[in-house]
Amino acid sequence: MHPEQIWQFILSGITTGGIYALIALGFSLVYNATGVINFAQGEFVMLGGMITAATMSAWGLPLWLAIIVALVLTTLVGLLLDRAAIRPARNSTVVVLIIITVGASIFMRGVASIIWGPNERPIPAFSGEAPIGLWGATVTPQGLWVLGATLVVAVAMWAVFEFTVIGKAMRACAINPTAARLCGIHISRMVSWSFGLAAFSGAVAGIVLAPITMTQYNIGSMLGLKGFCAAMLGGLGNGLGAIAGGFLLGVLEALGSGLISSSYKDAIAFIVLLIVLLLRPSGLMGGERGVED
Repeated sequence: MHPEQIWQFILSGITTGGIYALIALGFSLVYNATGVINFAQGEFVMLGGMITAATMSAWGLPLWLAIIVALVLTTLVGLLLDRAAIRPARNSTVVVLIIITVGASIFMRGVASIIWGPNERPIPAFSGEAPIGLWGATVTPQGLWVLGATLVVAVAMWAVFEFTVIGKAMRACAINPTAARLCGIHISRMVSWSFGLAAFSGAVAGIVLAPITMTQYNIGSMLGLKGFCAAMLGGLGNGLGAIAGGFLLGVLEALGSGLISSSYKDAIAFIVLLIVLLLRPSGLMGGERGVED
């Protein structure tokens, strides 16, 4: 095995890891606000890609406008999920709320299959498809868009939590919900914001991924599970850990697929999850729940 091949696997893994990082970030946002693992996160990825592709083909929208429509609509779906499914059951146990998110995932996937059918839908590459050479390996321009989108979303989320009133209120809810309520913070409203931001992050992942793999109504299932594995690897509830866990999982998956067998590609994420749960259940950067960790 030549070093150039290993470097190629690592580059491919970094691109895939950017997608996992965006999905994992959505898991961490919702977990911080509610203590719930939102297994509908993968469907936000699907909606981002499918809405973009559908609005371009059905309405003839240019790519940039279709992306804006997809981001807005997917964020609204996230807000609706909280308002229609989570908020009415807010006094239920965490297990019940998790089951609700699983049911919401199945429902959204079923509705998507009815609206858009089972066929894959393409989205054109944002800036061409000619590969770019990088120290003996190649990366596609769309791969750079994935990395750029991950960086922009990560920095934007950090800025929201550090410099905005809403972000600081969400941090307070994550650190101590009771104290936040006593300070006059509307907990339910902050939970809605967390679902909206998680949906936005997932939609970005689906949009930048679609030109690479195309998009389909059931694409969110496996991506959501791998995003969850990445969130656990980095430390569930830790935003920086979610980003690091996503990239690390992507690289491990690419190396395992290239050096061992591509048949194990999907299994690697779950093997990593089992190892993390056995050796360090809080994740590599985990600690007390809270976005400031």
